[in-house]
Amino acid sequence: MRWLILALAAIPAAAIWATLVFVGAANGWWRTPLAPPGETAAFAAAVADRLDRANRGNAAFRLIEAGRVASEHYVSIGEPVGPDTLFQMASVSKWVTAWGVMKLVEDGAVDLDAPIETYLTRWSLPASEFDRTGVTVRRLLSHTAGLTDGLGYEGFRPGTDVQPLEASLDQAADAMAGADGRTRVGLEPGSEWRYSGGGYALLQLLIEEVSGQPFARYMSERVLTPLGMADSTFEITPPDPPNLATFYDRSGEPAPHFRFSAPSAAGLYSTTADLTRFVRAHATDHPGGPAGAGVLEPDTLARMFTPTAAVLGTDIWGLGVMLYAPNGAGGHIVGHEGSNAPAINTSVRVDPATGDGIVLLVTGHPSLAGELGSEWVFWRTGRLDTMDYVRSTGRTVLIIGVGWLVIAGAVVIIGWRATRRRTPGAEDT
Repeated sequence: MRWLILALAAIPAAAIWATLVFVGAANGWWRTPLAPPGETAAFAAAVADRLDRANRGNAAFRLIEAGRVASEHYVSIGEPVGPDTLFQMASVSKWVTAWGVMKLVEDGAVDLDAPIETYLTRWSLPASEFDRTGVTVRRLLSHTAGLTDGLGYEGFRPGTDVQPLEASLDQAADAMAGADGRTRVGLEPGSEWRYSGGGYALLQLLIEEVSGQPFARYMSERVLTPLGMADSTFEITPPDPPNLATFYDRSGEPAPHFRFSAPSAAGLYSTTADLTRFVRAHATDHPGGPAGAGVLEPDTLARMFTPTAAVLGTDIWGLGVMLYAPNGAGGHIVGHEGSNAPAINTSVRVDPATGDGIVLLVTGHPSLAGELGSEWVFWRTGRLDTMDYVRSTGRTVLIIGVGWLVIAGAVVIIGWRATRRRTPGAEDT
């Protein structure tokens, strides 16, 4: 009976410990920011130092405060890079693509809650046990449409034909390891969040069918050029332009330039200068005018920032943007990050309430930009952001496990000591 009582007491103790660890992880209780809060120069210097020490290829960094450049740093093991150097943006492309979709929504050409197949003639979702009419534009933007492709695209090497978009939707020939690669409805639409590159390939097809233009041309005319992002493009044809950053692998060796069937998901090229303009366009009151910069209405941006997908009760996604952490002003720090082969990593984040943001573009390191983007969120808010929380899950589980072992050990010791005391002739140890 004594052992049963001890075991029953251990259960709430274990639950309390797990709760404390999860709360502590979310609030960064055992995390130290790169610099004291509010000390911009110190934070920028810490990021620059980290880039210098960890760089295996090239990197570009800009810190933006109230829409203005507060600091920047560039480093490369080869050709120098600067504010006008083009980097491949990986999944940050999805954020910009979402602007293109929302422009069609504003024009009245697309309904967010209409089934995607309302607008498609060139391709249709394969038959499924789930209702395909639930695959709406809104759900595709927020990765809640029930698609189970798992994409992740590897891209196509130079000299290799890029797979046509429709064929890629059937079965992506460049699917990353572990991805199913087929754009199909494998879950009840709206039932859960599931990241889907195939969903953004479908949105590319939507833009082409509704606008009657090739995707790259539409995005240039309706989004990039009006925002002043003159160097940015979803299409680079050989030969590569001279201002394109050299691609590097993890060992610092020059690497191939991969291209994509769905640039909407992974194939935007941009610069720190252009991305600064993009960050400014999200601010509630930025130096150039109202949010949206004349391309989207402020109300449209507010819809994009509204939580649309959650995991374990935490809001993580709006329409085309990640929700990194509460900003203390009733909204979220928003943005996107991305990774492309062989070792491209990008991270762009902004607080719409203040116009503060960060741009990090890296080749040669698969996670450095994302890690430093998370450091910026923690420095500003004192909270781990969505991606940092995911990256720290392994450590969190380990700490919980160690605590549970300690609790179990304490139960055994207490029970053993109690048993010894009750045994006739036993010494009290």
